[in-house]
Amino acid sequence: MAKPPSPRSRQLRRMENFRKVRSEEAPVGNGEEGGGPGSGPFGDLAPGAVHMRVKEGSKIRNLLAFATASMAQPATRAIVFSGCGRATTKTVTCAEILKRRLVGLHQVTRLRYRSVREVWQSLPPEPTPDQKPDEPAASLTVLKNVPSLAILLSKDALDPRQPGYQPPSPHPGPSSQPTAPTSKRSLGEPAAGEGSAKRSQPEPGAAEEDQTA
Repeated sequence: MAKPPSPRSRQLRRMENFRKVRSEEAPVGNGEEGGGPGSGPFGDLAPGAVHMRVKEGSKIRNLLAFATASMAQPATRAIVFSGCGRATTKTVTCAEILKRRLVGLHQVTRLRYRSVREVWQSLPPEPTPDQKPDEPAASLTVLKNVPSLAILLSKDALDPRQPGYQPPSPHPGPSSQPTAPTSKRSLGEPAAGEGSAKRSQPEPGAAEEDQTA
């Protein structure tokens, strides 16, 4: 007797006939896109803080260009990078690169879960004689909880007792001083001049051959 399919397998088989149309994130804080006091997991941000929302398709180069220019202004004292799902890796990358560019930033990391609403639409079936023209496609809405990461970088000192706090790195970025050139010669290769000196020496028996000739 065949084993009946599990609910999970039935759901996956059903989703094969759908394609994802869009993905919507649940609003955070007051629901505004821009950063500010009360936005995200940091409710005590100073006025003028920049909030960078990192998405899966975001370009790290563009994010860092705007973040660096914003933090270069004296009025900007803090910046927040936030991303969820597959964008968490880019969120960490942006924060680490900015910390190397601007030395002395205090960091606080918060991890939580966010609700993401995915809208799926059924694929058009193969045309049949009895199919009605322009029949609307069926839609399906899926609510998922995905991990979300928020990283606060501040020029001002933060409370070191709060969870997720990291002090500024005592070592600046990698030094740009030129290093002494290293020899690319391997252990088995002769040094410069050794090969020519050896080639200049006559081979054994060569003089005898000349005399006999």
